[in-house]
Amino acid sequence: MNPVVLVTGSSRGIGRATIIEFAKKGYDVVINYVSRKEEALALKKIIEDDYPVQVLAIPADVSKEEEVKNMVEEIIQTFGHIDCLVNNAGIAIDTTFEEKTVENFRRTFDVNLIGTFLVSKYVGKYMQEKKQGTIINISSTNGIDTIYPESLDYDASKAGVISLTKNLALQYAPDIRVNSIAPGWVLTEMNRDLDEKFVESEKKKCLLKRFAEPEEIAKVVVFLASSDASYINGEVIRVDGGFHV
Repeated sequence: MNPVVLVTGSSRGIGRATIIEFAKKGYDVVINYVSRKEEALALKKIIEDDYPVQVLAIPADVSKEEEVKNMVEEIIQTFGHIDCLVNNAGIAIDTTFEEKTVENFRRTFDVNLIGTFLVSKYVGKYMQEKKQGTIINISSTNGIDTIYPESLDYDASKAGVISLTKNLALQYAPDIRVNSIAPGWVLTEMNRDLDEKFVESEKKKCLLKRFAEPEEIAKVVVFLASSDASYINGEVIRVDGGFHV
């Protein structure tokens, strides 16, 4: 029986790369998406063609409790268990400080923070029954170093994910390990429209002088889910190429 992993927001970017890395390791994988059905189904086909694992693609908005409950129940009905959860789904609504609205904050927190809580709650229930599992929350270096007022709502939500990670580690100890990864700049669709001069200036601040590839984050996720990381719990691991040095 293969282990099963659910990766939220996994039709593209870090989530997509993470699905592929888990499939390489022999996990049955659950692709979660909201509106990008074509991309999710294309990824499903790639996994089915290239790896001897089962794939499930499920639409669900992680900020909506009923949709989360239904998604988790479908996974349990299909596989009978969930061994690893990767809370990757996230949004950013970057604007000037003056243009920030309450709606920006609410939507960003609903997806990034409340979504992480909801999926962890409903998946954690089944992990507790089996007394095993791992949860990995994708935060951001923005949740540690808040240096971009344009993304202050995103930064606050990711700081919340870090706090939530530590509380969940306490809540689920000793059977379920809960950790967080804080990536720096990553070459994802979310960052492809950034101003070229801004990108170059950010690269200069990084010791490696480049942005990460999604696969470089995904490999750390898979490591944290593995037995090689069996004594890592309640931690936040920066993966930023030395940006903060």
